[in-house]
Amino acid sequence: MFTPSTEPIAGSVAISALVALIPLLTFFVMLAIVKVKAHWAGLTSLSVAIIVAIFGWQMPVGLAFNSGIMGIVFGAFPIVWIVVMAIWLYQVTVISGRFEDLRRVFDVIGGGDVRIQAVLIAFCFGGLLEALAGFGAPVAITATMLLALGLSPLRAACAVLIANTAPVAFGAVAIPITTAGALTGIPSAEIGAVVGHQSPVLALFVPSILVLVIDGWRGMRQTLPATITIGVSFAIAQWLCATYFSYELTDIVAALVGLGVAVLLLRIWHPKGVEEARARILTPEALAIPIDHNKKLHPGQTWMALFPYILVIIIFGVAKLWRLGVDIPAALASTDVKFGWPGLYNVVVDAEGEPVSSTIYNLNWLSTPGTLLLITGLIVAVVYSKFDDGGKYAMTVRNAIAEIGRTVYNMRFAALTILSVLGLAYVMNLSGQTITIGTWLAGTGAAFAFLSPILGWIGTAVTGSDTSANALFAKLQQTAGINAGIDPTLLVAANTSGGVVGKLISPQNLAIAATAVKMDGQESVILKKVAGWSVGLLLVLCVLVYLQSTPVLSWMLP
Repeated sequence: MFTPSTEPIAGSVAISALVALIPLLTFFVMLAIVKVKAHWAGLTSLSVAIIVAIFGWQMPVGLAFNSGIMGIVFGAFPIVWIVVMAIWLYQVTVISGRFEDLRRVFDVIGGGDVRIQAVLIAFCFGGLLEALAGFGAPVAITATMLLALGLSPLRAACAVLIANTAPVAFGAVAIPITTAGALTGIPSAEIGAVVGHQSPVLALFVPSILVLVIDGWRGMRQTLPATITIGVSFAIAQWLCATYFSYELTDIVAALVGLGVAVLLLRIWHPKGVEEARARILTPEALAIPIDHNKKLHPGQTWMALFPYILVIIIFGVAKLWRLGVDIPAALASTDVKFGWPGLYNVVVDAEGEPVSSTIYNLNWLSTPGTLLLITGLIVAVVYSKFDDGGKYAMTVRNAIAEIGRTVYNMRFAALTILSVLGLAYVMNLSGQTITIGTWLAGTGAAFAFLSPILGWIGTAVTGSDTSANALFAKLQQTAGINAGIDPTLLVAANTSGGVVGKLISPQNLAIAATAVKMDGQESVILKKVAGWSVGLLLVLCVLVYLQSTPVLSWMLP
């Protein structure tokens, strides 16, 4: 049996933590400075993590390689499966010939302003997808939708990554918070309420930052009434729902409120510089396609253009929330196949001799968002093929199915990046490297309130999942809080909130965004654009959590 140690090198947690950072630094240095392809950076970092595990943490060679294999398998299913299906669903709308209709619908909803359309899609609709699906699906789907608007690939990728921050804590029906509650024994509703007093602070600014990234300071000033209104309404809805209603439904309520308020605002207010903004931020190809604002879409065309995305909401809503008469979420979960990973389960154990929970593999073949997206896409293909409007729209189910193979081929290198990054995460987690970094930060006493969100940030950056970050560090946060005399619930919530901005620089999310906008191999370009925002928002959270641990802002807590 192997029990991970937090001080394997020179008996020092600090030295061990610095060594544990080497695989992560390797990835980001190779990506941002050496500028190799992301999959090569991932494979190299995975190799470094295995070497550090074997020689630094004394992990048996077989266990180190087996940990990487389990991570790669998890990366393939469900992560790559979800991304492939999300991009495929978008491709079905493209090959159906209904692309232009969708652009015109966006034009109407956003009042003709592509910047506000981008906020509604990336932030509001993306928040709704995050609430229902998570695991990269919102990034993949909304990135392709922004391309449909005519944004350049880089702008689209950066926009969706920034938008996919504030909603993440309550993503996938608040699984990160539920996981934290299960691991710490703190009621999940209490953790959710505290998170609901942290992440809304990010939501206030994210829509404005999104426009700033797309169209600079001029564009942000011109759209400020809309972005502030959307951010404030989203934040208030998050705050109230997480505190008084249901933390599981927080993002669903917030996304719908933000969207509804935006639509009402645009009935009485219109931004300036709409046409100039189109000329600045749209691609030449998009500008070459004129949009007749006076031309009305038939109700049927509008319905069919929006049908795939409405169907996504319906299917995910039923699969995740329907409990009237038949408990659909429980029924779907009952089909999951869980088993201890051979060679790791009962071999990698904690200090009490219990198997590490992450050595259990869950083959959620039916309940995974990827399979739900497959079902959605097949229904869309059938409906589109039946209603072709006299040959104006060309779609067959056979073409749709064939597109799956083309999608898999087109994202082969991005998939390799995701697989290698998940392998890296599992090696670091199971060998003890990740928890060593956390233990080092937790040893700072009262100052840990400031550093607490950094743990969640690191955990999500490594694994690409706020849920995984909580699985790694929630118990550690609780223990550190008790020892330092800081409210443990506050620190567990801070781990969750810190993780949302870690997703901005997660190699997994970078690869998903790059694939969705057809920038394979250019993850380093995207990273440079968003890294500063990730660090900046993290510092805001660090200051907020520290002040919430003191009388200065303790009144903010429920």
